[in-house]
Amino acid sequence: MFKTLREDIHAIMQRDPAATNAFSVLLLYPGLKAVRSHRRAHWLYNRRFYFLARYISERCKRKTGIEIHPAAKIGKGLFIDHGSGVVIGETTVIGDNCTIYQGVTLGGTGKDKGKRHPTIGDNVTIGSGAKVLGPFSVGDNSKIAANAVVLSEVPPNSTCVGVPGRIVKRDNKKVEPLCDLDHIHIPDPVAIELCKIIRRLEALENQKEEDNETL
Repeated sequence: MFKTLREDIHAIMQRDPAATNAFSVLLLYPGLKAVRSHRRAHWLYNRRFYFLARYISERCKRKTGIEIHPAAKIGKGLFIDHGSGVVIGETTVIGDNCTIYQGVTLGGTGKDKGKRHPTIGDNVTIGSGAKVLGPFSVGDNSKIAANAVVLSEVPPNSTCVGVPGRIVKRDNKKVEPLCDLDHIHIPDPVAIELCKIIRRLEALENQKEEDNETL
């Protein structure tokens, strides 16, 4: 337990430039408090002390604003930065040395049974407000951009952005978007109709001016 705690503190010291010393991290960081509480709750959950495990997780949620189901599996060195609004579902698996920012949801879509939540690989960074929903994997060393909504598998060493999430970089190389995944250059039906109306009005105004000149 103490070895894991040291690793968690060391991970925060390495990744947060605002972390001045290990003592302040231990006492003041809500993300570390949530991870510590989860490890206790998870130990109890695995031994079928379900009520006590949920009590610890719910108490931690009220204190930190971070909700982690006691059945979720979390590796060493998880850094939850700021933390408010983070939700980690029951069947979520998180690898080692991951970073999660505020407002992140690792959840389900409501369509699956059994394994309903994502599996996050090692050294993954998930930006603030991102939603990763479903029983798929996010590969090692990948990055999920802030406010992205990821609904399908992310390969290792990838960067995923947008709504819905799409891969824009893999193995440090830019990924050219496929036609059906290009959410920037697809035609906007509302804009097209507005352009038609504007052109029609211009044509009517020109016709009116010509009629006035004829009279």
